[in-house]
Amino acid sequence: MRNIPDDLKYAPSHEWIRIDQDGVATIGISDHAQDALGDIVFVELPELGTSVIAKDEVAVVESVKAASDIYSPVSGEIIAVNEVLIDAPETVNSSPYENGWFYKLALGEDVELELDDLMDAAAYYDHCEDE
Repeated sequence: MRNIPDDLKYAPSHEWIRIDQDGVATIGISDHAQDALGDIVFVELPELGTSVIAKDEVAVVESVKAASDIYSPVSGEIIAVNEVLIDAPETVNSSPYENGWFYKLALGEDVELELDDLMDAAAYYDHCEDE
C-alpha cells in the first residue's frame, strides 16, 4: 500500500491536511492520488487572500492521464501557495507530503467540526482499498 502518514487528516477526495502549531493548515494531495493521476504536468494554484469553504474547488492538477480539481478539506483564507509547483509540477509526484504541498490556509472558525469530518490514516487506507 502507498505511503499514508499518521500525522495527517484526509478528505474522501484525496487531499491531505497538516495543521502546524501556529494553527496554519498545509494542504496537498495524497500519494494515492498522485499515483492514480500519473505524471503531473501542470498545477493551477489558488490566489492568495482567497477565502474558501470546506469542499470548495481551489486548484487544478493536470497529468498525462487527466485533469482533476483540488478541493479544500476545511474553511479558511489562503495565505501561501507553493510556487515551486509552477515550474516543477512533478514535485507532487516525487514528494506529495513534503515539497509537493499546494497551499496554506489560515483556518476558519468552524475548523474543529470540519476536521471531525476528515479521515485519519487508518480510515483513509480503508477508503483507498474500497475504491
